Amino acid sequence: MTSKAPTSDLDGWIPSPFTAAGLTHTCYEKSGGGPGVVLLPELPGISPEVLGLAQHLVDNGFTVVIPSLFGVPGKAGTTLRTALVGLRVCISKEFRAFACNARRPVADYLRALAHDLNTRTPGPGVGVVGLCFTGGFALAAAVDDSVLAAVMSQPSVPLALGASRRADPGVSDEELQAVADRHQGTAHCVLGLRFSEDRMAPEERFATLHERLGDAFRHIPLDSAPNNPAGFGKHAHAVLTHELRETPGHPALEAREQVVAFLNSRLAAGTPQAGL
Repeated sequence: MTSKAPTSDLDGWIPSPFTAAGLTHTCYEKSGGGPGVVLLPELPGISPEVLGLAQHLVDNGFTVVIPSLFGVPGKAGTTLRTALVGLRVCISKEFRAFACNARRPVADYLRALAHDLNTRTPGPGVGVVGLCFTGGFALAAAVDDSVLAAVMSQPSVPLALGASRRADPGVSDEELQAVADRHQGTAHCVLGLRFSEDRMAPEERFATLHERLGDAFRHIPLDSAPNNPAGFGKHAHAVLTHELRETPGHPALEAREQVVAFLNSRLAAGTPQAGL
């Protein structure tokens, strides 16, 4: 049993710059020998908890690339650091954190990064995992043919201020339609995770995804209601990082296992690219 979320560090991760769509970010890569997964950091950046998830994916055979989109790689998050980084990215034109029906510049960068990783790794395509602030960016990346699995963990952009933003999926209507068209008739190509009481990743956003993507969208809910059996607090948010405990039967641990199984099922060599 563990009392804290799993963490790791940058040891063994190879940094290199990647430029696309007019943007350049340092990307950290480590190979598990198998298909590629782009892991997007949560605020305030590539924290020890994000690296704990990344290392778990590598240990399960994936070749993982983490773009450093904000913050200081490897540095632990604090309330102040998270607030300062959050303020910067929320007003950035790269992320457009308040905009509805928005095509975000970072999405083009991530599609190019996923495409590049696909050329260098085995399997029919790659996966993209987004966390919190970057949750919706995983969906935007799935516009590219190289992305066969998108994981949206507690997607929090646009910031849930008002009914229209709560229902907004975090991508433009054009991008969402492109994903729907790509995966028409294909089950479970986009995976979403959220705690039941999480106002940062509102239920209305997932309702939109169900409506627009149909069977292509699968939702893994976690109970954070008062007196929930796992003891999650009312502000539980980060499913795959801060709230996860490596304790048998822990709901967030089981959610992480389902994410790994989803990536394996979609990215295994020989998987037909249905709906493309």
